[in-house]
Amino acid sequence: MTSRDLSAGPFRLDGKLAVVTGGGTGIGRAIALKFAANGAAVCVLDISQEYAEATSRQIVESGGSATAYACDVTDPAKVKSSFDTICTSNRVHILVNNAGISQIGTVESTSEEDFDSILRVNVKGYYNCIRACIGHMKDHGGGVILNMASIAGSAGLADRFGYSTSKGAVIAMTYSVARDYIAHNIRCNCISPARVHTTFVDGYLKKNYPGREQEMFEKLAKTQPIGRMGEPEEVASLALFLCSDEASFITGVDYPLDGGFMNLHG
Repeated sequence: MTSRDLSAGPFRLDGKLAVVTGGGTGIGRAIALKFAANGAAVCVLDISQEYAEATSRQIVESGGSATAYACDVTDPAKVKSSFDTICTSNRVHILVNNAGISQIGTVESTSEEDFDSILRVNVKGYYNCIRACIGHMKDHGGGVILNMASIAGSAGLADRFGYSTSKGAVIAMTYSVARDYIAHNIRCNCISPARVHTTFVDGYLKKNYPGREQEMFEKLAKTQPIGRMGEPEEVASLALFLCSDEASFITGVDYPLDGGFMNLHG
């Protein structure tokens, strides 16, 4: 054991630059805050400049380093421009693909427009970001790519046809990138959460179950055998580990973070 092993705190990201998409709210915001608190400089990308700046401001006010970028991940030119700006004077060590949308419906009730939209954000958006920075990672000795998937990508969830399809693609994408770039010292993994309590969940309940929000929240929480939803900070803790040097032997893995849903359900 080296002196570094004895003295350094676990899962530090000192000297690393991390790009987090969808970093303005929810899980992405929690990841950006967690990474910054553990030494990373964070580039917060979000479709909303306001939300990206709010996360960055919180990091800076806490003594960390962050920069905000307004970026629509479905726009290849905008993604390339953002990464070109970031990579001009920095080495990107970590990319967290987190920006995504949800969608409710079976194959019959999912319109072609809705299906195209969810694939454009949840699959093409990840492709755009990986493609924009993987050459840079290759040229600078490697890196880590972490994709946010979902248990919907590997379990049959009712009324989630488009979302499940998109997240299944993310899992396959993760395996493919891990395989193709292992020789370039680029690791690629994904996290598959079950339900996580974010403002998205609150908004969904308010829109679809007015007056019954608490009742439906409890019902959704109990879908997880552990009896509650996950918290964004719990996803961020796993993300921190997977992007740290302590996880340097881990690549090509889909990590369920699901309160027992996949193996204990039913």
